[in-house]
Order: sequence, then structure tokens, then C-alpha cells
Amino acid sequence: MRVKEIPEEIRRRIEELREEIEYHNYRYYVLAAPVISDQEYDKLVQELIELERAYPELVTADSPTQRIGDKVLDEFKSVEHSEPMLSLDNTYDEEQIREFDNRVKRSLELHSVEYVAELKIDGVSVALRYEEGRLVLGLTRGDGTRGEDITENLKKIRTIPLRLRQPVDVEVRGEIYMPTEVFERLNSDRIERGEPPFANPRNAAAGTLRQLDTRITRERHLDSFIYYVVHPERYDLKTQWDALSWLKTVGFKVNPNSKLCSNVQEVIEYWKEWTKRKDQLPYWVDGVVVKVNQFELQSTLGMTAKAPRWAIAFKFPAERVETRLIGVTIQVGRTGVLTPVAELQPVQLAGTIVKRASLHNFDYIQEKDIKIGDWVYVEKAGGIIPQVVSVDVNRRSGEEQQIQIPRVCPVCSGRVGKLNDEDVALRCLNPHCPAKLKRSLETFAARSALDIKGLGEKIIEKLVDSGLVKDLADIFYLTPFELTQLGSGIGHKTIANLLSEIEKAKTAPLHKIITGLGIPMVGEKTARVLVQNFRSIKKLSNASFEELTQIQSIGPEVARSIREYFEDPKTKELIEKLEKAGVRLESEEESKQQTLSGLNFVITGVLKNFTRNQIEELIQSLGGKVSDSISRNTDYLIVGEKPGSKLEKATSLGVKTITESEFLKLAKVDIKNLRQQKLF
Repeated sequence: MRVKEIPEEIRRRIEELREEIEYHNYRYYVLAAPVISDQEYDKLVQELIELERAYPELVTADSPTQRIGDKVLDEFKSVEHSEPMLSLDNTYDEEQIREFDNRVKRSLELHSVEYVAELKIDGVSVALRYEEGRLVLGLTRGDGTRGEDITENLKKIRTIPLRLRQPVDVEVRGEIYMPTEVFERLNSDRIERGEPPFANPRNAAAGTLRQLDTRITRERHLDSFIYYVVHPERYDLKTQWDALSWLKTVGFKVNPNSKLCSNVQEVIEYWKEWTKRKDQLPYWVDGVVVKVNQFELQSTLGMTAKAPRWAIAFKFPAERVETRLIGVTIQVGRTGVLTPVAELQPVQLAGTIVKRASLHNFDYIQEKDIKIGDWVYVEKAGGIIPQVVSVDVNRRSGEEQQIQIPRVCPVCSGRVGKLNDEDVALRCLNPHCPAKLKRSLETFAARSALDIKGLGEKIIEKLVDSGLVKDLADIFYLTPFELTQLGSGIGHKTIANLLSEIEKAKTAPLHKIITGLGIPMVGEKTARVLVQNFRSIKKLSNASFEELTQIQSIGPEVARSIREYFEDPKTKELIEKLEKAGVRLESEEESKQQTLSGLNFVITGVLKNFTRNQIEELIQSLGGKVSDSISRNTDYLIVGEKPGSKLEKATSLGVKTITESEFLKLAKVDIKNLRQQKLF
């Protein structure tokens, strides 16, 4: 349908919905005073999604729906800042802040100066540009002169307005941060996966904003506070205090704890107050930013090459306590990671009594030479997670004991080890360890495996904790009556949908079944290779070590892991239960010709009919290969909308570029048939 054929009432309704949704976003995220229920809000969003789906010509970059769709970016482009983003000088005590105040007053030849005191958020500084009230660009600080374009990731942050409440051209600056609750959950998941935890929320936020997959940014629920207006005189703003009020009026989230101080003594009192109260906040702060309030005075003071003379960061003192390590316990995470935890003589730290602290991993224990009986120093990582940071060796008596590295899993007595030489985590290698069941079920139900919609983390928790599910196969034996016993929040419709998804999973492709089993060192790509060589679970389970290592992409470690998995008596029981439940454990006869056999593809831009994962699956199922980067071995670059730098590189190397429709012709695939078969 061409644009001129779109009814005027449709255009009007779409614009009304966008304005209404942005208004409710402002009420919820900025004012913290919603006026409609979540259900009513969701209805508005769903109506807009359906209208934009019917009339894609009307989709705009500032539509609220653009927060929902995910993109995989090729790279982050470097962009010059309109004005340098300078850092701040730091101070750590009252004497130094009074020296700062004296310098300011001497320079201005004033007896007293008014300041604005703002909490210093532990996050990532960004610059946001708006044209006619619409977000057009978002940059990191970078080196202060140039930053990286992270606009697409910033659109996933709910508190950053895509459209302002006034149609102004403006650039603002602020801080993107990760809330405490999100930070703790993210680090917990990383530790369980054997990945190093983020040291603090700032590092976590920075790592999130630099993800090329915008889905990751959206799922991590970052937040923002905006505090600076570039060229405030254009909006008739005279002071920083006025600017904070104006920022909130036009739609930005502004920190509510800032204070207008008539002199430096009030600044010091504010700093003392928040030194004590900072741990009560739902985000982490590491000090107070002190700014001269009047913009005219800021201009007079000017700046050095690195920092403004009219502002300074008044940092909070670091908190560290000494206590005794009286024992070590081992926790087994959902991925099998064995985490040593220090048992401490109780000590007060940052407002709480600390009895346990992280020892990270056994390499960390050896590196720090930590022993049972040692007097150790404890800090809170990122102000949140207690961790042992060092040992007071001068207080050793000689009776301290080495911390023993476990030889077997403390839960199942299974074998422990590292997945490879680069792995820092010691893990339980028994795939049937009860401590790993919840994580195994998540893997089994994940999109890359059986894709069982509705079988999420909360329901898995209830299924395992209730004893209804003791292994992966048990989900295929669940009954409606059993599911009703799981408690509130699981109604009849939810149960019916879940059982329907579980039934559908019985006919999942064999490579997805193998992926879902969670065989150590066997991911989706290896699972596909195994299916190409062994057409059934039975054949795979009987494959010898020699047969496995003859496959080009299967090395000795992977082959050994596969053999150990299938030789385990519990694996044999599991396979029998899956077969008895009606799960298809053989590959379908090849219904597709291998039309892309031997061809190498790279993908760039946003595709119309496929997600990135979907088109990769299709290419691989037709015998082709997919790479992340262009090389002379690339046969085709598939180009979608808004392509990145890969297109330029393909042109320079002479790699053939094709559109999505040209790819479908090359692959001899009918998109309508794929959709009818519900393959995508």
C-alpha cells in the first residue's frame, strides 16, 4: 500500500497513540506517578504495534515501538562532540573542598558562592542530541573530543525520551547507570556461568552499552539521570538549578536528591548526610558533584584543558574492614560452577553485618595466598557484594590452614574440573547434578533448543522446588492437575498453553534436542555437526571416540565429553524416558535440497523476513555457512536495511552483495511456505 492510500484517521490515531504512550512513560519513569494500570498501558502499545505492522510506511525512529524491536549492529561509529566532554577533578575531604571554595571565591572576587550539590552516579556519561524534540544521536564520552554512536542502545532505556515534551533542538548530558538489583542479578548469573563478575555498576553499564546486540541492552534494564544542558542560555536558563527543573519539564529523568546550597558548609553537610545514606539508594553513588550554580559565573571561571574550574567531584571515603576468616564453604551454581565462600567473624561494613564474602574462585585464593584462620580485609564490590580483597600476613600465627581445592562435587560427588585451559572456574562436570537442574531446564527450554514458550525461570523454579521435575524428561509427563498445584499466577489458560508448547517440542529438530541436553562443550553449532554425521540419538550414543574425532570440527576434548555423557547410566535413563514420552530422537529425512552447499555468507543490516538467528539457521540447514566478518572466502554478503561497514569492505574485496529477495531465489526458498510450516 502506498503512503497516499493510507486513511487520514489511521495517521491521526497512530500519532495520538505515540503521544499518549510517551505521556504515560513520562508519568511513570520521570514523575513516578502513573495514572493508568500496566494492563491499560500494554493495550495502547499493542494497538500501536498492530497499526504500524499494518502500515509500516508510518513507522518513525521516535515511535515508542522502536524500544521493542532488537537490532544486531555491525560496529559503533566515532562522532565528534559538539563541545568537549571534560572530566572532573576529585577531592576526598573537607579541607580540600574548602580549598576549592576559596579558589572559586578568589577568582570571582566574591565573599560567598551558591552551589548545586548532586549525587555522583556510578555510571557512564553520555550526550544526547534532539532535533525538533526527537532523539537523533546518542554518544559515549569517549576521549572527551569524540565519542561512539550508541543511539540504538540508548533507545532501549525507558527513561530516555525518544520524543521530548517540547519540540526543541537541544543537546543534554547525563549518566546511564545500572540499578543495584539488576547489577546483583547480572553478577550472580555471570558467576554461575563461570564468567568474572563486573567490579561495579559503572563497568556493568559500560559493557552493556557497548553490546552490538541491542537485545542485551534492553534486557539489562539500564536507567538514566540527566543533569546538563549544552548552551543553556538558548532556553533562557540562568542557573544549574533552573536547568534541572527545565530538564524534568521537557521529559528527562532528573535525580530528585540534588540540593541548592548557599555556601560550602551546606555542601559539606550534604556530603556527610549522603556518606551515611548512600547504601539506602537503589543505585550506587561514589560521591557528590559540586557545581557553581550561576552559569554566568561558570563562564567567568572557565576551564583547564581537562576539567571545568567551576565544578568538582567530592568523593565518598572507601569502606574496608578487617576480620577473621574462620572457614570456607563451597556453593554449586546452576551451571555447575564451584564457588568458594568465606565464612567470617561477623563484622559491620557499610551499614550491614557481614558474615560471608566472595572468594571468587580457587585461582584467586592461590593468587592472594588466602588461608583459613587469616585476618583478611573485606570490601563491598561496587558497594554491594562483600569480597575478600587481601590478607594481613603480619598477623599470621603459623596455625593457618590451606584452603583445599575440592576433588569432587559437594552436591553429587561427581567429577570436577575446568572446561578448558582458559576457564578460571572449577565446575561439576556431571550433567545430571541436582544443583544444575534448574539451569539445565532453562537450556532445554531456550529458543536455541526446544523453544518451549512459557517455561521460564519462575515456573522452572516452582517445578523443581515442588519435586514435580527431577530431570529433563519429566516435563513431558506433567499433567494439568499437577501444574494447578504450583500456586497463584498459573491459571488454566497458562497451563493449557504450556502443555501445548511442551507437546510441540516433542517434534523439535534433532539438533535442538541435542543442544537442549546440555552435553558439556556441545553447543548449537556442534549439535548440527553431530546430526549431519549421526542421524539419531541412538547412533550418536554408540559412536566411539575414534568416530567422533574423525569429524573435522570435533576435537579430543569434545569427543571425550560426548562419550562420558552417553556412558553415564543416568543419561541412558533420561534417553529412555524421552523416547517413552514420544520425543522424536531421530532426524527427519532431508526434505530440503542442499541448495547452499559449500557457500559462505555474511549478513549486514536489518532483514524484513528474518531475525539474524533465523536466517543463519536457514542457511546452515541448506548446507551453507555463516561468518561474522567479510573475507576473500566470503561468497555472498546479504544486505538488509541500514547496512554497516561490512558493505564497504565487501565492495573493496569484490565480494558479491545480494538483497534478501535475491537470497531467497538463490536458496530456492518460498517465504510463504516457511511461515505456513511455522519454521519461522
